[in-house]
Amino acid sequence: MEKNNSKFIIRPSRKIAGAIEVKGAKNHALKVLAAAVLSDKEVIVTNVPKIEDIKRKIELLELIGVKVKQARDTLVLNAKNINTTALDPEKSSTIRTTTVLAGALLGRFGKVSFYHPGGCILGKRPIDIFLEGFQKLGAVLSYQNETITVTAKGKRLAGGEFFFPWISVTATEALILAAVLAKGKTVLKNCAQEPEIIALAKFLNACGAKIEGAGTSTVTIRGVKKIKGGKCTIMPDRIETATFIILGALHRARLRITKCNPLHIEALLTILKKAGAKFRISRNSIECLPYKKLLSAKVITHEYPGFATDIQPPYTVLATQAEGQSLIHDPIFEGRLFFTDSLVQMGANIIMCDPHRIVIQGPTKLSGKKLASPDIRAGIALVLAGSIAQGETTIDNIYQIDRGYEKIDERLRKVGVDIKRTS
Repeated sequence: MEKNNSKFIIRPSRKIAGAIEVKGAKNHALKVLAAAVLSDKEVIVTNVPKIEDIKRKIELLELIGVKVKQARDTLVLNAKNINTTALDPEKSSTIRTTTVLAGALLGRFGKVSFYHPGGCILGKRPIDIFLEGFQKLGAVLSYQNETITVTAKGKRLAGGEFFFPWISVTATEALILAAVLAKGKTVLKNCAQEPEIIALAKFLNACGAKIEGAGTSTVTIRGVKKIKGGKCTIMPDRIETATFIILGALHRARLRITKCNPLHIEALLTILKKAGAKFRISRNSIECLPYKKLLSAKVITHEYPGFATDIQPPYTVLATQAEGQSLIHDPIFEGRLFFTDSLVQMGANIIMCDPHRIVIQGPTKLSGKKLASPDIRAGIALVLAGSIAQGETTIDNIYQIDRGYEKIDERLRKVGVDIKRTS
């Protein structure tokens, strides 16, 4: 993990107003950077967010021989002269999407070695599903000193069929990348259907891959011998879009979220409308409007197009300000709700029923406290909580927040949030 001694100091924000722009999607950009190693030709990626996870991925790519040029929000990658398929253990342990890069390297070179990926406390999740999928495509596994080596039985993976025992976005993407250059046909079943997967497949197809069914539960990949380079523009970050909408709803503000895709967060908008929040929606922007009262709601996270688990922490903060009893059920990640201990310290009335369910009684006034960010989404949720809390809130370990949100303090200040970064 990168060292970062900075903190956020947040005080009550008197008036939130203006416009805030959504940056490129972290979960799209990271996968396109991994996909770039499938080709020995130049890949140009635009609208790339300037976040810590992207920096770590670039470092990881450069260590294996990928040439990377950066200019503003554009990256130019050339993976012609990759000199190793052994991923650096230290860098591998900082980001979750190492497994996706491993899938691409395995697909192109027939071999990859990597350390168990990480990123945060939620990043340390089992990777059995990835390894089982690679095996179904004709790979064999070996382990030594915590390093996993995956090798194709021939020089290339063979096509195969794999049913995901549970829906996983990164596993779906890793298997798609592994199968692009495999021999024969690969059929993946019970796939994730997120828009980032559709965008990734569209880019790969433009480069010469043959992928059908992305965005549905069954994806078919017909292996090709080679793909060319290409250009990809990163889609708007739907999690960031949702975060800014929740900020506007928290403050009952007139806040305009620009360069977003409202269709990607319909589950959130539907719940907020029923609860009493108001919006004006256009093709690529959403304007939060003042409203009289916010009612409690029942929220169950689900794979896309359901209510995203990454949106749950910010929404949980909003639920502390809703009238009545809200039930939040997040069955996707073990421990994702543990951050609510920090909200309880701030004065929220939250009862944890089990690791996946909480009951929130609202509305309650929050008070500023000294806290630490446990992961990306919980971290930004604590920032939102600090913006409505009485007194001063200090948040440590903000590297976790910087992993997913570009210059978030600067951008929030422009719309009225009283936040500063300090060492």
